[in-house]
Amino acid sequence: MKVIHWLALISVIIGALNWGMWGFFQIDVISSIFDGPSSATSRIIYAIIGLSGVWMFYFFRILATCSLAKK
Repeated sequence: MKVIHWLALISVIIGALNWGMWGFFQIDVISSIFDGPSSATSRIIYAIIGLSGVWMFYFFRILATCSLAKK
């Protein structure tokens, strides 16, 4: 996989772990590290995670299309 795919996957995993921590323990790790949920850094991190999710959706859709074409 290309570097961008790995970076997107890592950030999606970080986002998923953050949501899991919020769901189970009501702890937002990203906002705790970066001075609250409305700080500029937290918002940038949230935006990167969101864009990474969109990128991974696009990437896996391409993979599925390639897999179906090979059959």
